[in-house]
Amino acid sequence: MDPRDYLSRTKLVVPERAVREAQTKLWEVLDEARKASIPATPHALGRLYSYKVPKLSADGTCSLVDELQETPYDLSDALGGRGMRNTLSLMVLSGFLEATINHTRLDWLGVYQARSRPSGKALVKLSAKGSPSRAEFPLTDDFATRSNNVAVALSGTPRVIRDVHEHAKAGGAYYECDPKVRSEACVPLFGTDGAIGGIIDAEHSTVGAFDDEKLGWLVALACETPNHLPPTP
Repeated sequence: MDPRDYLSRTKLVVPERAVREAQTKLWEVLDEARKASIPATPHALGRLYSYKVPKLSADGTCSLVDELQETPYDLSDALGGRGMRNTLSLMVLSGFLEATINHTRLDWLGVYQARSRPSGKALVKLSAKGSPSRAEFPLTDDFATRSNNVAVALSGTPRVIRDVHEHAKAGGAYYECDPKVRSEACVPLFGTDGAIGGIIDAEHSTVGAFDDEKLGWLVALACETPNHLPPTP
């Protein structure tokens, strides 16, 4: 999606210049990803498809800090296998996130895709940089009341939270994975048909961290990422 169209649809107030500058950097990442070799060993391939996740509370409403599941989450199941197309998608997404983190110094950044799971429609974390976090979020109205990720994925309306502590105190939706997080920005991903296909979520340990530069990178990601998501059934 063109940045101007994205900003118009979401009503985000971000300088278009900031978005296009970040977009140019992402195109460079894409060029490098196209030249890169597919991981040749099971271990290297596994780094794309599996990641550690925290244990969940008994009611599944929050993550337990510093308590990890014994078995890492395996994306192979959610994506229908480790085919070439899925692998290339994950390589590009990882490169996009790495470049964004390097330029913005965000503490956490992840991309989620809306996919069908045995328990119902969910946001599935495809790639992330930062501390371990939840792998799937149920795409339900009930869960949207306590998760910005889900609220944005259902509504298509971005959320930029200056202070998550104050936001939560006021009754706003917020799913805590890491108590050190103080600000958050979550933006939707739109497919070529205009449907909401997922989200980009970002976090920082400083209140009010999301300036024009950081938001410009997130919007650039939101414009480029849908072109490289794994196919859905």
